[in-house]
Amino acid sequence: MEEKVISVAEMRAADRYTIEELGVPSKELMRRAAQGVFDAVFAGEDLPEDDVFSTVIFCGSGNNGGDGYALAEIMKDEDLDVTVVRVSEKFSEDGKYYFDRCAEKGVRMMMYEEFLSGIKAMPESESQYDIIVDCMLGTGFSGVPREPIAGAIGLINKAGEDGAFVVAVDINSGMNGDTGEAVLAVKSDLTVSIGYYKHGFFTEEAKKWIGELENADIGITLP
Repeated sequence: MEEKVISVAEMRAADRYTIEELGVPSKELMRRAAQGVFDAVFAGEDLPEDDVFSTVIFCGSGNNGGDGYALAEIMKDEDLDVTVVRVSEKFSEDGKYYFDRCAEKGVRMMMYEEFLSGIKAMPESESQYDIIVDCMLGTGFSGVPREPIAGAIGLINKAGEDGAFVVAVDINSGMNGDTGEAVLAVKSDLTVSIGYYKHGFFTEEAKKWIGELENADIGITLP
């Protein structure tokens, strides 16, 4: 069956309808989103042997960042090597919930500045992460990313050029969800859309940023 493609506004309305009218807790939707990303990326057959690989998740201040914290918790529960890099000290309400769960379980977390200092101090051969997950900016973003996110995007794209596998959660940070346009955005090997595909994913502009594209159905219903 062909999957629906919707606008950013329609996605927000569907989120609201699912939470307020159907009674699905927003934290549960966030957990499902993280599980969908985990299944798309880490439950496949193409991972390194014996699960010996390292992952860094870049988390922003909104619910996209919350998806990253929830993903980190799942990875920790699976005994996978994961580091969370925070590009903001702020949280959404649900993002703070999963951040606290990560902290309780001992997930390795640091601010972007600390991560950057560590990268600069390490020999290049030791500074490569195998998988990088982008959870910084969501589908509602438009315009030009500001620091420190702009710098983080540059770092992620350089790591991708050097061989890291780059995953964008819901949308590539910096890209407009309706048009696919971006001045600066994460270039992904895989983008895992959450709920429904957005119109911007299928424009000519989006081809500059998105490699493979999958959708994670998390039970969100259009009104």
